[in-house]
Amino acid sequence: MAAAAVDSAMEVVPALAEEAAPEVAGLSCLVNLPGEVLEYILCCGSLTAADIGRVSSTCRRLRELCQSSGKVWKEQFRVRWPSLMKHYSPTDYVNWLEEYKVRQKAGLEARKIVASFSKRFFSEHVPCNGFSDIENLEGPEIFFEDELVCILNMEGRKALTWKYYAKKILYYLRQQKILNNLKAFLQQPDDYESYLEGAVYIDQYCNPLSDISLKDIQAQIDSIVELVCKTLRGINSRHPSLAFKAGESSMIMEIELQSQVLDAMNYVLYDQLKFKGNRMDYYNALNLYMHQVLIRRTGIPISMSLLYLTIARQLGVPLEPVNFPSHFLLRWCQGAEGSHLIFGSLDRATLDIFDYIYIDAFGKGKQLTVKECEYLIGQHVTAALYGVVNVKKVLQRMVGNLLSLGKREGIDQSYQLLRDSLDLYLAMYPDQVQLLLLQARLYFHLGIWPEKVLDILQHIQTLDPGQHGAVGYLVQHTLEHIERKKEEVGVEVKLRSDEKHRDVCYSIGLIMKHKRYGYNCVIYGWDPTCMMGHEWIRNMNVHSLPHGHHQPFYNVLVEDGSCRYAAQENLEYNVEPQEISHPDVGRYFSEFTGTHYIPNAELEIRYPEDLEFVYETVQNIYSAKKENIDE
Repeated sequence: MAAAAVDSAMEVVPALAEEAAPEVAGLSCLVNLPGEVLEYILCCGSLTAADIGRVSSTCRRLRELCQSSGKVWKEQFRVRWPSLMKHYSPTDYVNWLEEYKVRQKAGLEARKIVASFSKRFFSEHVPCNGFSDIENLEGPEIFFEDELVCILNMEGRKALTWKYYAKKILYYLRQQKILNNLKAFLQQPDDYESYLEGAVYIDQYCNPLSDISLKDIQAQIDSIVELVCKTLRGINSRHPSLAFKAGESSMIMEIELQSQVLDAMNYVLYDQLKFKGNRMDYYNALNLYMHQVLIRRTGIPISMSLLYLTIARQLGVPLEPVNFPSHFLLRWCQGAEGSHLIFGSLDRATLDIFDYIYIDAFGKGKQLTVKECEYLIGQHVTAALYGVVNVKKVLQRMVGNLLSLGKREGIDQSYQLLRDSLDLYLAMYPDQVQLLLLQARLYFHLGIWPEKVLDILQHIQTLDPGQHGAVGYLVQHTLEHIERKKEEVGVEVKLRSDEKHRDVCYSIGLIMKHKRYGYNCVIYGWDPTCMMGHEWIRNMNVHSLPHGHHQPFYNVLVEDGSCRYAAQENLEYNVEPQEISHPDVGRYFSEFTGTHYIPNAELEIRYPEDLEFVYETVQNIYSAKKENIDE
């Protein structure tokens, strides 16, 4: 009967959505239903917010059911923006109708700003002040971010330009927030030893588009702790660690009991869960991101040590980090003193390096003596290098490792890892002259943010006047760059019908293959002849080509993430076109059709006749191929 009542009432709802007057047929039938049934109907998911607004205006009973803080508007909000529900507590009073309006407005503002970015910044990298509009937006930042995520998650191969700029804006917003959190974290007293929290901030900053949180990572570690406790129960069913509650900061006094914890940890981590040091792919940034260490169950000494340290401390073993050269270690104090050290009742200075056992978390938790530590790295080191280090020093080493990896980048021409690690390092040590100089040189090399380059150089000059030579050179060339940008007039338009372009065979948006190197790419620009300087032509041995530099050259985005300048004679149509996985595809193209890319409005202005040639080429090349297959 209840189901029949719901079905009958559901037939009335569309009529109510069309008419607001109380005389609508079937209204009396609907409003006489039990409140639970009416609420169920209004929350069924088939009604839009506009429908609910119209229904609530028909009579007092429906208006009361659709009150702004009630279940109906909460369900409308949840269905529309499910990812936002985690930000609300079940016990809080929420005006869901008002939240819906604010979120809707934030979404419209976000789309308006994203749409403007391509026109404003197509010809240059988004400048430092390019995000000022975003920083001044009214309303909760999480609403704006959520709309950007919605844009990124749009299905299909369309809206590529929107996705490109939404990603840039979201990247910027999240990094700014994370950097502020990290700076606040670094202001904590020296005895604040949340090594994991600091490592997560680094992880989040380098991966701002990933859903990484301290809460989630801690939950994963807690699940490992539970497995260790299960193993520990088999070793000693009365072990005090088994009585610890989550979040407690208790320590075990007896060395033998600590040893049982470490034995159980080694079994669970290395035998049961198969964690191991990543010797095969050591120089991979993923080894330093805690969420990846947990997913891939591998890392390098410092990340494996932080995981090991966190688990051990939760189970009452007071391990400490050691900034050992070339191989990060943990130390474990032996004897009665070890249990008192963590509580600060014993001065570390009274202890000798031989009072500790050193643990190699990278090497399956192996316990080492001082001599074995030196054998591990193949050299003798001073006693000072066996000392404990604070959170800031641990993070400095992690970021230093990322910085070294960033300098090794070859294919990624945006040097994103190097830029991120420089930001992090300078957040901790803002007056490091050599790193400031590296940052200025990097921005200059990439041709981005010239005004920021000048600010950095001025800061360097204040810190160290001895850098005048290097600073002066960069200042001069940066000012020249700024002047050249000011002199640029209008947009250069290239017409295929122009006589001087008669030798150009290919068009923007076509998927090509390089005859010599075999890479797949998409054309995003062309010149009737090689426009590079004499030095580039000589270094690239262009004169050895049959047609030399007197032939069309094409700007192409390559599937490996690089951008190249290829001679026409080295390119050919890709008979099996595929999407090109390049971070800048969205900067130039709005859609991938399956055979070619469609230029966005800004690129089409510069090559207004190319799209017609693309359609003609696609028709000739791929339609002919299909006919041959059908035959």
